[in-house]
Amino acid sequence: MFYDDLKLLVGLGNPGSEYEKTRHNVGFIVLEEIARKNNCSFRESKKLFGRTCEYGSGIEKTRLLMPNTYMNESGKSVRSAKDWFNLQNNQLIVLVDDMDLPLGKIRVRSKGSSGGHNGLKSIISHLGTDEFKRLKIGIGAPSKEQQERKSKTVSHVLGRFSKDELIILNLIVQEIISCIESIRSNNWEKITTRLNSFKPNN
Repeated sequence: MFYDDLKLLVGLGNPGSEYEKTRHNVGFIVLEEIARKNNCSFRESKKLFGRTCEYGSGIEKTRLLMPNTYMNESGKSVRSAKDWFNLQNNQLIVLVDDMDLPLGKIRVRSKGSSGGHNGLKSIISHLGTDEFKRLKIGIGAPSKEQQERKSKTVSHVLGRFSKDELIILNLIVQEIISCIESIRSNNWEKITTRLNSFKPNN
């Protein structure tokens, strides 16, 4: 995968100020920083069921999409964008939170199950395949004990990052953006290796 194959970056999250900057919205957080760095502003798109912006031109044009369908219906927005822009599945990357990864870890996958994540589950359903690239950003779990983890999952993913966590998150966001910018000169395998091995204290 080279830069001209990347046409759409999808960040998953929930719309509304009450969900802003929560762990579940880490996909939104990354896209908002990409937009800021590229001086592009998000606008509402009713036909795409989300907020979009774009930067670059020609083969280097990249679109950003933040679904406003709420997490459980993310696939509706992703499928609409894929069809509207006439994209193939390999031309999009989904950025999503992952509670099974500790904060500071990233995992890149080119296919696979939803892992219980409702946003990914919806996208798989609407695309009719699990073969699309996803970039999983660790947010950590509320507990290692299974029962406690289950009871605290909702409050954890809908909670906001602490000041110390935000420091780590910022390092992760900058690394992701750096890798996305370098796709132009690196293949997907090199990007995958770099992100999967990244440690925020390096």
